[in-house]
Amino acid sequence: MTRRTEWAGEAGPDDEAGPPGPARRPGRGSREGRGTRGEQVDRIAHDGDRGDPVERARGICLRLLTGSPRTRKQLADALRKREIPDDVADQVLTRFEEVGLIDDGAFADAWVESRHHGRGLARRALARELRAKGVDSSLIEEAVSQLDSDQEEATARDLVGRKLRSTRGLDRDKRIRRLAGMLARKGYPEGMALRVVREALEGEGEDAELDGFPGYPGDEAY
Repeated sequence: MTRRTEWAGEAGPDDEAGPPGPARRPGRGSREGRGTRGEQVDRIAHDGDRGDPVERARGICLRLLTGSPRTRKQLADALRKREIPDDVADQVLTRFEEVGLIDDGAFADAWVESRHHGRGLARRALARELRAKGVDSSLIEEAVSQLDSDQEEATARDLVGRKLRSTRGLDRDKRIRRLAGMLARKGYPEGMALRVVREALEGEGEDAELDGFPGYPGDEAY
């Protein structure tokens, strides 16, 4: 496993890095309308946008990467939104890859580590998120292979164990739907989810013989 990376939420590809600082109080030596630190950064960036497109592209990418790691596609989308020519964007992004500032493989590894341990997501859900961020399928395959079925099942058991108490008092079918549905949303395959739920309920003396879970998402490959 790679070292866990802290992810600052699900920020969009064009978000500014870091929160703005406190607003300055107007007074002697300051000008009205100067604005917050974040507004000043935006103004500086806007002024720079009138310069060389390569420098503009570099500045945009560096600012975004300061906030959190990004994939090449996320940065490309941000540059396109800022109307950077495609050939310039490709040149800058390729250079950033060469010097290690963009590394989709490392991004995918860290994403799997963080989202599995932090949110309990299974391989299928992790692969879906990485595809949405433009990570190549071969890198996704390599990243999610960090998780094997045993580890995935152990996490599923932990998730069910934590939610089990809140379902007490519900009838059997509602408990099954709630617990299995929670695992489905996190990307766990049906067979594993139903087995884990059944064993958890049986551990409480509940009759939990299951033939299937109507409406459970198909077990398509990630």
